[in-house]
Amino acid sequence: MNKPEFLSRFLQDDGRTVIVPIDHGTAIPVPGLESPADLIGRLNPFADGYVVNLGAALGLAHALDGKGICLRTDIYKPAHGDNPNHGSYLVYSIEDALEADAHAVMNMCYPHHPNEAQMFRECAELISQSQMTGVPVILESLPFGIGRPDDYTVDNIRFAVRAAAELGADIVKTAYPGDRDGFESIVKESYVPVIVLGGAATDDAGILRMAADAISAGAAGVAIGRNVWQHPQPERMAKALHAIVHENAKADIAIGILANG
Repeated sequence: MNKPEFLSRFLQDDGRTVIVPIDHGTAIPVPGLESPADLIGRLNPFADGYVVNLGAALGLAHALDGKGICLRTDIYKPAHGDNPNHGSYLVYSIEDALEADAHAVMNMCYPHHPNEAQMFRECAELISQSQMTGVPVILESLPFGIGRPDDYTVDNIRFAVRAAAELGADIVKTAYPGDRDGFESIVKESYVPVIVLGGAATDDAGILRMAADAISAGAAGVAIGRNVWQHPQPERMAKALHAIVHENAKADIAIGILANG
């Protein structure tokens, strides 16, 4: 495959994508992923791809068949006890992604994090490998680190997105700043597609309105995990997000889909 063929496993004919990350198992203990193969089967009608760790890419290959597979190449660990916050650290290569039949890789990029120098070098190494193999790189670029909503301002996200694009990312995954016009300006200044994450669980209407605002502002899609698979009806939430992303459904329509199936 060349890079456009790899990307087409995620970005559909409309240039948009619904990605469901299920890569949380190395970072934090979270309920909702006890039966991942069953979950994938329920979400497959509405998800274009998944972000997975290597063990899941290998062990769940049958369930993932036909979908875009994005291998998480790093481990992102928040501080715990006396363990410092390293941001993230690279553990796999694009060669590992090819061995696992993945179609892209994803790695964290935290501008202005104390460990920024190492993370930028690791992202650059992945992108160099991407240039040689054609496997796309999605950088999850967030100001300072994960779970810092007070730092997710328009200006900080603007820099994080542009930095990832300048490094050579094929797609940038980032947070939504809560400002539609500000986010639209961020997307317009990025010369690669931008997709938005969901983050920690919020109310149903809030996540769907955020997704609809992001898409209307020019986002190429969503990469939303916990707000999908921790929902009591995960397939309905995925269906509602699919309608927003691929059918330009307004938030109120998506809320109705979530309520009524």
